[in-house]
Amino acid sequence: MITPIDLAAWPGTEAAALAEQQRLRPLVDPHGPAPARGALVAGVDVAYDDERDLVAAAAVLLDLDTLEVVEQATAVGRVAFPYLPGLLAFRELPAVVDALARLTRRPDLVVCDGYGLAHPRRLGLASHLGVLTGLATLGVAKTAFTFTSTDPAPERGAWTPLVDPADGTEVGRALRTRTGVKPVFVSVGHRIGLSEAVDCVLALTPAYRLPETTRRADSLCRRALAEAAAP
Repeated sequence: MITPIDLAAWPGTEAAALAEQQRLRPLVDPHGPAPARGALVAGVDVAYDDERDLVAAAAVLLDLDTLEVVEQATAVGRVAFPYLPGLLAFRELPAVVDALARLTRRPDLVVCDGYGLAHPRRLGLASHLGVLTGLATLGVAKTAFTFTSTDPAPERGAWTPLVDPADGTEVGRALRTRTGVKPVFVSVGHRIGLSEAVDCVLALTPAYRLPETTRRADSLCRRALAEAAAP
């Protein structure tokens, strides 16, 4: 089972969060198989109400073969950490892990709306989540953050390396999920290889630019936040 985060032990300062990232970084496993047929793939996403200091997270579990929703859960709570660039995971993960813990079935893979190894300290939200829970994870972002890539060929499935300009390391791939539509940026989170992550994202995008996991989780967390914030 997935255990919710103990907020009493959660980093509360920038220095503590940076130290925690450095501690967890060596634990990331950037290798692993793609999920098998019949696998359960979860999408997670969050929405904020800054005026009320609320965050809502959603976890939506899909059958990878049919992309039908198998189960879903939400969690609403207080924002656990201030917004600081490169430390978004500390703001989002308590609610995300809480939502995942409310699922009755364990995902074979979790798709995050964000980054994994494509992070200045190689520990974005997807990688951090994977190390904390032991789940296989990957990140799908809408922008390249601080990294560089050339534009992939226009057809669906085309990709180019996403590179850290500081050292030339490939940290992900710019992937065209729809012909003629701008790419998404895929990175390994934990316990899956990059080629396998790209294949999985293509399986999750039969009709839209973003994975079905992300689309469903985004809609659900927004509904949960609206309900929580309603008078």
